[in-house]
Amino acid sequence: MNIEIKKMNKNHLEEIKENLETEFDDFWNYNILKEELSSDSSKYIVAISKNEVIGFAGIKFALDQVDIMNIVTRKNYRNKGVGTLLLRELISICKEFKANSIFLEVSEDNEPAIKLYKKLGFENVGIRKNYYKDKNGIVMRYIAEDK
Repeated sequence: MNIEIKKMNKNHLEEIKENLETEFDDFWNYNILKEELSSDSSKYIVAISKNEVIGFAGIKFALDQVDIMNIVTRKNYRNKGVGTLLLRELISICKEFKANSIFLEVSEDNEPAIKLYKKLGFENVGIRKNYYKDKNGIVMRYIAEDK
């Protein structure tokens, strides 16, 4: 599968608007993403295959620390390496901007994501009780400067 990673723009958001909450993730809606795209402290990227957005990911900068806001893959493209490509690109962007630490939260029952994050160097640093409705969120950190 040929996948291209690009900076996300409003056209990409409009393309996925109609099926954002059914084909991607019901946690991130159109209005939240539109706001994120216009923020100076946020950066978003998309994964494109066959001229179709098949995934997106975003980060928010706060001084030398970065929070990964989301990594979302279209449901029929999951478990095909799209999330890995997006995460690697986010880490690369963070290093370009001299970020020291990258943080994220992941649902305690999202084993594929936890496995991916650990494989790429993230470590568990805490728990957020009931962060995802009725599930805990695992807080993970990547130390950028020594990798």
